Amino acid sequence: MEAAITIQIRDNTFARQFETIVSEGLISLEYSFQEKKIFLTKLNTPEGFNDDEFITELLRNVMNIAYERKLKVVPILPKIALFFRKNTMYKDLLPPGIKI
Repeated sequence: MEAAITIQIRDNTFARQFETIVSEGLISLEYSFQEKKIFLTKLNTPEGFNDDEFITELLRNVMNIAYERKLKVVPILPKIALFFRKNTMYKDLLPPGIKI
C-alpha cells in the first residue's frame, strides 16, 4: 500500500481559494459560498504539472475541510465531478438533487 501524500493546505479566504505549494509552483482551488454550500469553481495548476494522484489527495483534503465545516460541496468542474464518481464515500457531501 502506498504512503499517503501529506499536503499542507492554506485557506486563503481573501482570494477565496485553497492553496498548496508544489515544486512547480502554486496549486489553487477556487471556491465560492452560497448558504451552507461551497462551489468548487476552478483548479489552477502550474504549467507542466500533471500529477493526478496529488490532485486527488488535494481534493480528499478539501472534502475533509467541508466535513469539518458542515458544508455541502457543489462540483462545478468536470475533474471534481469525476473525483466524486471515483470516491463514492464522499457522496454525502453533495447537496440534495445533485447527481454525479
